Amino acid sequence: MNNLDDLRTIWLSAKTDGLPDPDEMKRIVKKFRSQKLRKKWLVIVMSCLLSCLIMAVLAVMHFKFITTYIGGGLMAASGLLLAFTNFRSLKRFYELDDCSNLEFLAFIEQTRRNQEFYYKKTMVAILLLCSIGLILYLYEPGSRHLLWLACMYAALFSYLGIMWFVVRPRMFKRDAEKLEATRKRLENISKQLN
Repeated sequence: MNNLDDLRTIWLSAKTDGLPDPDEMKRIVKKFRSQKLRKKWLVIVMSCLLSCLIMAVLAVMHFKFITTYIGGGLMAASGLLLAFTNFRSLKRFYELDDCSNLEFLAFIEQTRRNQEFYYKKTMVAILLLCSIGLILYLYEPGSRHLLWLACMYAALFSYLGIMWFVVRPRMFKRDAEKLEATRKRLENISKQLN
């Protein structure tokens, strides 16, 4: 009987205040899934629309320099590459419908690895294509006046520097912290349940 009393004492002293109930856990997973799906579809649609708009401008307008066409093509390619990479990851999120805590934890860990690969490899390629495309595309409008060209490229390189060295690292850090907080919370729940 002593073991039963010990078990009862342990059972009653366990702190479950921080643990969500199963319905809340399901709600967390569905909220996470729907937010990510909404963002991914928005990125896919907008990048495809912008790429089509760039291609339409290149087809309708008549430019003198080939650099304008190359730049526009590179920017359109970067938009399509962005849409393609987001489209490929949709399947994982659609399959995340009904899962256990451990499956969701594994999903979060895989998402973290995918996110790291995206920021280190894919985003660099997309930004590089878009940056080179923008530099080439804007050469023709500014080529007539040297002062305009210098001002335009100074503003462009400032913008690109801020995007590459300020916005991109902050975005990665913020998203990584969100995923890490979710992962730690789920690990804590799993440890308390086991």
